[in-house]
Amino acid sequence: MTTEHTFIGKWISSGRFAELEKRNVFHRQLAPAVPPEAPELQNRHVLFRKKFTLTAEEISSAKIYISADDYYKLYVNGKFVEQGPAAGYDFHYFYNVMDLSKFVQPGENTLAVHTYYQGLLNRVWVSGDHQHGLILDLEAGGKVIVASDETFLQHEHTAYSSCGVVGYDTQFMERYDAAAPEVGFEQPSFDDSGWQKAQLRRHADYRLFRQPSAQLVFEEIRPVTLKHEKNRIALDFGGVYVGAMKFSAHGPKGSEVTMHFGQELLEDGQVRYDMRCNCVYEEFFRLSGGQKDILNPFDFKSFRYAELILPEGVVVDDDSIVLTARHYPFQLQAQCKFHDEASMAVWKLCVDTLRYGFQEVNQDCMDREKGYYLGDGCYTLLTYCMLTGHYVLIEKFFDDFLATKFINRGLMTCAACSMMQEIAEYPLMMYPLLYAYCKLTGNLDYVRKRYDDFADILDFYREQYTDTDGLINRSDKWCVVEWPPNFQDGYDAEIEEGKVSHSKHVALNAYYLGAIKYFNAVAQLLGRAPYAELAPLEASFVKAFWDPEHKQFRDSDVSKHISFVGNAYPYYFGLFPEEAGKTEFLRRIRGARLSKTSLFVVFPLLAALSRDGEDALVHDLLTDPNAWLHMLSEGATRTFEGWGKEMKWNTSLFHLTMSVGAMFLADWNLKDILLA
Repeated sequence: MTTEHTFIGKWISSGRFAELEKRNVFHRQLAPAVPPEAPELQNRHVLFRKKFTLTAEEISSAKIYISADDYYKLYVNGKFVEQGPAAGYDFHYFYNVMDLSKFVQPGENTLAVHTYYQGLLNRVWVSGDHQHGLILDLEAGGKVIVASDETFLQHEHTAYSSCGVVGYDTQFMERYDAAAPEVGFEQPSFDDSGWQKAQLRRHADYRLFRQPSAQLVFEEIRPVTLKHEKNRIALDFGGVYVGAMKFSAHGPKGSEVTMHFGQELLEDGQVRYDMRCNCVYEEFFRLSGGQKDILNPFDFKSFRYAELILPEGVVVDDDSIVLTARHYPFQLQAQCKFHDEASMAVWKLCVDTLRYGFQEVNQDCMDREKGYYLGDGCYTLLTYCMLTGHYVLIEKFFDDFLATKFINRGLMTCAACSMMQEIAEYPLMMYPLLYAYCKLTGNLDYVRKRYDDFADILDFYREQYTDTDGLINRSDKWCVVEWPPNFQDGYDAEIEEGKVSHSKHVALNAYYLGAIKYFNAVAQLLGRAPYAELAPLEASFVKAFWDPEHKQFRDSDVSKHISFVGNAYPYYFGLFPEEAGKTEFLRRIRGARLSKTSLFVVFPLLAALSRDGEDALVHDLLTDPNAWLHMLSEGATRTFEGWGKEMKWNTSLFHLTMSVGAMFLADWNLKDILLA
C-alpha cells in the first residue's frame, strides 16, 4: 500500500487569487445554475520560478511531489518534465511524483511551473470555484530541498489571450504573443527581477492523494504532407490526434499567423475549422520581430489537418512543424481473433482510437466536451483495460464517481468537473463493469471496501424512485435511453432532460434490475448474501411491460408502443420471460442489424449476442458496411460519434464510444464477464 506524502510546501498563488474564498459550484441538475465566473478571473496563466542548488551526490535521488489547481506544466532547467494532475475534488485531490535525476545538475538549478486557472463551468476541471494554486516538495538526499512558499517568484503570463470559447464552454482558443515579456520564463537565464513574491493561499483546504494512474506520454507527429500554396501552408498529420502543434517562424513585429485546425477538409481542400462538432478551431500566433519565434500552445485540441495563413514577410521553418500528441500509456496485450480484411480494418480503427484517445481520464470526445462520462465510459474503459491488461483506470473510475455522492447519493453524470448533469441510467451501468472487474482481476478486497458505497446507490434509487411493486416510477434524473434521439425508434416515455418523469418505462427499469442482478453476483463472489431478491422485481417488470401478443416489451406502462431500444436492454440483462421473446428479438436484430443502435445500445446488444453464442451474427454486425466500415469509407482514422458524419447534428470525429468494437473482435471469452 502506498504511503501518502505529507507536504511541507504550502499552496501558493498570485495576488489575484490568494485571498479568494472558495465558491460552491455544485448542485443538483434541476437546481438553479451557478452564475459564470467573473471574466477577470477566467483564462489566467500564472507562472512560478525558484532557484535551488544540489550537490553531485543528491542528483540521483532528486524527485518532486507536485500538484496544481486547475493544472500545471513543469520545467526544470528549461526542459519540459511533465504536466498534470488528473482533475479531482478538493477533498480528494491528486498530486504527481516524478524522478528529476535526468533534469537536474550539480550546483544551481531552475524550477519553473506554468499553472492555469480556466474559470469555466464545464466538463474538464472543477473550475470557476476561485481555487487556483501550486504546491510542491522537491526532495534529494533524503530531505526536502525546495518547498513551495513565499520565496517563490510569480507572474501572470501575458502571452496568452482568448480568441473565443468553443464547445460547451470547453476551452479558450489561444492567441499567443511571442513578444510577451514572460516568453522563455522556463529558461535558467530568464530575468525574473521584476516578478513578485508568491502569496500563500489563505483558504486552501485540500486532501491530497497520489494519483493512482500513470501520467501522459507524448509523441511527436510529423506531417505526412506539407504544401505551400501562395500565402498558405496546408498540413496533414495522417490521422486525428489529441494535442497541440508547434513551429518556429520569423517576420515583422506584430504580424499574426492565422492557424486553422480540423478533423476533415472541405470540398475545396481547405481545412474545415468550423467543425461539425461545433468547435471553431481558429487561433493566432503574433510574432515578436525576432529571428526565431516558437509557438507554445497551452491547451490541446483534436485535429488531423492544419493550415497556416501567413502575412507578407512571414517565413515558417517547415522542418520545425510538429504535432505533439498526448495520450495515456498504451501497450496492446490482445489480438484480433479474425483475419479477414474487414475485421482487421475495424480492429485497427478501434485500437488506434483507444491508443490515441485516452487522456488522464477516459474522455468521451476530445473536442466539444472533453467529458469524463460515467455512462458510455463504462464500456470504453472496460475495452481499454481488457486490451491492455491495465486495470488501475477502472479503480480510479469507480472512486472518482463514488466521490460525486457529496452532490447526490445517486451520483452525477460527469466526475471531477463543475458541470452538473444527472442521467438516471448512468450509475446503474457501473454494476456490470464492477462484476467484470472482479472476474478479470480477482481483486475482491478493493470491491469489498466499497461494497457499502455501491449498495447505497441502489438504496437511493429504491428509496427515492420506486413504486410499491419495486419498479422505478418517477425520476428527477433524465434518461438518455439511446443517443442521438433519432436512434430511439420512437421510444414512448417521459425522458426529456430538465423534467421529472412520472411513469414507469422499460429501459430505466431494465437497467435497475440489471444492476441488482450484477450486484447480487458481486455479493456472491464476496461471500455475502444477495443485495436484493430479484424474482419479485422480474415479475413486476413483466407485468408492467410485457406484451404477450407480440412477445416483446412495451416502452412504458402507459404506452402500447414497442421499440427496438425498449427490448435491447431487457435482452442484455436476461429479462425476457419466454424464449419466444428472445427469438422474436433476434429476428428483429437480423432485420434491423445496427441501423437502430448508436452510442448506448451497440455494446449491450453485441455483449448479449456474444453471451448467447451468436458469434457468426456478431462478426457479421462488426463488419456490416453500414457500421464501422461506413466510418472508414468516410475517411475515419478514429471512431466517429456514430456510424457516419451526418448521423448527428454535432458529430465529433474522434469519439471513444464506438471503439468498443474491439471488445468483440479480441481473442478472449466474453462469457466469463457476462451473466445469463
